[in-house]
Amino acid sequence: MTSDGAVTFWIFLLCLIASPHLEGGEAGRPDELHIGGIFPIAGKGGWQGGQACMPAARLALDDVNKQTNLLPGFKLILHSNDSECEPGLGASVMYNLLYNRPQKLMLLAGCSTVCTTVAEAAKMWNLIVLCYGASSPALSDRKRFPTLFRTHPSATVHNPTRIKLMKKFGWSRVAILQQAEEVFISTVEDLENRCMEAGVEIVTRQSFLSDPTDAVRNLRRQDARIIVGLFYVVAARRVLCEMYKQQLYGRAHVWFFIGWYEDNWYEANLKAEGITCTVEQMRIAAEGHLTTEALMWNQNNQTTISGMTAEEFRHRLNQALTDEGYDIDNDRYPEGYQEAPLAYDAVWSVALAFNKTMERLTTGKKSLRDFTYTDKEIADEIYAAMNSTQFLGVSGVVAFSSQGDRIALTQIEQMINGKYEKLGYYDTQLDNLSWLNTEQWIGGKVPQDRTIVTHVLRTVSLPLFVCMCTISSCGIFVAFALIIFNIWNKHRRVIQSSHPVCNTIMLFGVIICLISVILLGIDGRFVSPEEYPKICQARAWLLSTGFTLAYGAMFSKVWRVHRFTTKAKTDPKKKVEPWKLYTMVSGLLSIDLVILLSWQIFDPLQRYLETFPLEDPVSTTDDIKIRPELEHCESQRNSMWLGLVYGFKGLILVFGLFLAYETRSIKVKQINDSRYVGMSIYNVVVLCLITAPVGMVIASQQDASFAFVALAVIFCCFLSMLLIFVPKVIEVIRHPKDKAESKYNPDSAISKEDEERYQKLVTENEELQRLITQKEEKIRVLRQRLVERGDAKSTELNGATGAASAATTSQPGALINTSAHGTPAATLAITQDTHEHRT
Repeated sequence: MTSDGAVTFWIFLLCLIASPHLEGGEAGRPDELHIGGIFPIAGKGGWQGGQACMPAARLALDDVNKQTNLLPGFKLILHSNDSECEPGLGASVMYNLLYNRPQKLMLLAGCSTVCTTVAEAAKMWNLIVLCYGASSPALSDRKRFPTLFRTHPSATVHNPTRIKLMKKFGWSRVAILQQAEEVFISTVEDLENRCMEAGVEIVTRQSFLSDPTDAVRNLRRQDARIIVGLFYVVAARRVLCEMYKQQLYGRAHVWFFIGWYEDNWYEANLKAEGITCTVEQMRIAAEGHLTTEALMWNQNNQTTISGMTAEEFRHRLNQALTDEGYDIDNDRYPEGYQEAPLAYDAVWSVALAFNKTMERLTTGKKSLRDFTYTDKEIADEIYAAMNSTQFLGVSGVVAFSSQGDRIALTQIEQMINGKYEKLGYYDTQLDNLSWLNTEQWIGGKVPQDRTIVTHVLRTVSLPLFVCMCTISSCGIFVAFALIIFNIWNKHRRVIQSSHPVCNTIMLFGVIICLISVILLGIDGRFVSPEEYPKICQARAWLLSTGFTLAYGAMFSKVWRVHRFTTKAKTDPKKKVEPWKLYTMVSGLLSIDLVILLSWQIFDPLQRYLETFPLEDPVSTTDDIKIRPELEHCESQRNSMWLGLVYGFKGLILVFGLFLAYETRSIKVKQINDSRYVGMSIYNVVVLCLITAPVGMVIASQQDASFAFVALAVIFCCFLSMLLIFVPKVIEVIRHPKDKAESKYNPDSAISKEDEERYQKLVTENEELQRLITQKEEKIRVLRQRLVERGDAKSTELNGATGAASAATTSQPGALINTSAHGTPAATLAITQDTHEHRT
């Protein structure tokens, strides 16, 4: 029970105890049957359908009372008042109707909130309540509302129709916007259950009290495209205006609105309700929306129980509304116009139920005039008669289910060019959709229920890939040509002294690195996702081993030069043994193999997709977004393996740089290209230290990353081949038969005589340094003695006269002077001794 219903229940219970008899007024004529009517007419919120339903009920009363075979000897009288669709006011109207004469046999009510309050309390007076304008699904609860019937179908009758339309148009993702009223809350709960059964996803459910601004904005944030709106017409106008502001209309959006709004609902009362949108803006936003409503007008041109067709009833109703001041000729209909046939048929339902009850009571010698609020027997007869009532009315076939709900077809309409056009009908019981194929969609096709996200793989630019492949292929060809040159001229001293096998290893490393450049550009354009991990593995193996072979060969040369020069003193004629160079390269390669095999076995590289923010397509106006994706090669512990590889490579890079710096000016005949090898190491180290971090930073930019890494590898390879082999090629070309080396190989221009002279000078220099050290030691001893002698004299002369003191003062000057000139004298003596020694 709602809070309003509970309050009303206790008020009526106290009133029943305190006032067991009717008060005031006339008891009514013996030939009159009185019913109460509660109509929402002058309220500012909710459904004010009494504006049209009240005149329709009066027409029904006139027609019923004219029937001689219906309620013979009696006249049906309606007593009514305005509830303004407010539960509290509705309870007050009900109290006045029940406790003021004459006695009421039944109540008519409209507006779901009022019907909820009235029907929940009416059972205490054994009164049947017939609602002509209440769609709340909560009213179907027979335990809570045991005496309720309604000619207005439940709001849940729309939900099967909505689900049917979603399936028809392929929509599986919807959003819900509702007003915080019980009728809509219970409708949404039923819709959620049906969506779950049908496999339709509800992306968001937004609700509001009076201001829908935030709720509509949230729909936009959730990218809602198919939206079911459940709210009263006053709130619907605010929602429509906010739709226009948030641009939730047009070819990309479909709205489901309630079908019982008037045809011009989006244009009416804009200024009075403070709507900031213009009429034209409201029309633009309303274009294309769908409505579902239970059929409230008989669709066939059949004569109904009243003796007239639905169209004839429409003319009579329009005339009655015109007499009350409504501008029907200009399509200015009052609220509740669509439900007017329901109010008309509700009165007929009351009359038919009373008529059947009178027939049954006659056998028991009772009459409807005997009914009191405590007479459950007559109340049960009225209930049974109403439950079995069935006839053809102006709203269609009128019949009630076991829950007291109206059984009706559902009509589907669409706003096309500012007018509602019928699209079809749906029979919930038979699950039959009759479609007229008259729908029109903005943009010419059915809107999508979501933004279609197209996944586009970002690949390396084809011209860039071809360019790098061409350069790499040229480099591979040059490397093979240099291998042939190296083998062909291995007997030449310029080749022999540079260790041709080591150079060949370097060239094979260069070839492998250049092949890896081609693999770096192979992506999803050329291979399938299943084959991509193999490319990842090949990249890692080729680039790592190629680097180790190329750089390791140069590193081993520089290492041997450094070792050779540091041990030249003990063995000046020591030769560089080639097997030591090969052993060093093999050791570096072995470490590489251990790391790569461990990586391959325990945590292999896999294809990983990096996704980017959605982008708009360039060449289409469809509701499509592009989701760029980029392939990467990664493993689960990718950072650990990269750190291991970079740590090892970085260590030998830094160490190689140190060795190259230490041997930058050393010329060794045994390795005649050491200077060029050192220069190559400089360039490789610098490029690697730049390329590795920059490549990681720009990894998300496929073209920039590929171009940067590829150019770095290509530049290192070409520069190494240029520095190490071009001087040799020039030397061989200039002296095809002469084994002497020219200025193009300055590292190998040292003759045997020059080398012997160099060693002699080194020995002589060491001897001179030894003599200088001895002389400096003597000078240090002499200076110490002079200082000690000066201190002794100063002690003896202490306490002498001022003149003696002056004389004494001059003595240190002499000492200082002697000391000051000591070094040149000692130096001269050393020079003379050195000269004598050399002579």
